[in-house]
Amino acid sequence: MTENAERRLARRIAGEVVLSDDPGATLRKWRTDFEVSQTALAEEMDVSSSVISDYESGRRESPGIGVVRRLVEGLLAIDTARGGAHVRQYARVVTAGFESDIVHDLREYSRAVPLSEFYEATGATELAGSESTHVNGHTVIDSIEAITRLSSEEFYRLYGESTDRALVFTEVTRGESPLVALRVLTPTPNAVVLHGIEPEDVWDHAPALAKRDGFSLAASTKDLDEMLAALRALP
Repeated sequence: MTENAERRLARRIAGEVVLSDDPGATLRKWRTDFEVSQTALAEEMDVSSSVISDYESGRRESPGIGVVRRLVEGLLAIDTARGGAHVRQYARVVTAGFESDIVHDLREYSRAVPLSEFYEATGATELAGSESTHVNGHTVIDSIEAITRLSSEEFYRLYGESTDRALVFTEVTRGESPLVALRVLTPTPNAVVLHGIEPEDVWDHAPALAKRDGFSLAASTKDLDEMLAALRALP
């Protein structure tokens, strides 16, 4: 399973980079999601770090398929040497099989999306900030169904391929349950949106818990279908 998942993940990354309107941004998104520095990737590929920087910034022409293959193989080799966490996460998603009444939408982006852009799409008002400035994907979850029906392992798989993502909980009344559930989830998401609730009605302790656990917290009352459409329009 791990080897198959690794090949699928390699094809996914390579395809996104090659087909992207901004291959450098897409490459940067995957590199940062793998928590690999430009220097580490350059050393794995036996090139200077300026080569990686130039591709990501667009100073060099878009990489050809041969270069993309080396870049992807470099990321996977580094991940494997570190224990293969990202490949295992991808394998979890492949076998997740969530029902649509639990997960409304689960997407990975072709580039890192600024948190401000994500909040604009969701119509969210930030209640607690964090050091995170971007998200690489989102999962929109029915909070009641997820908390009552999913095991801790299944809840973890809600992350999708990327852990640098936003979790949107719908059907929220005050926010206690999602915030308490997130206390035992490692790693935590970059951002959490409590949907269906006005900012002033959010549980009093929610912003403090979000700050303690290191993620941005926001609330939104935007129509669910409109919000999903806006999220699906993100790159």
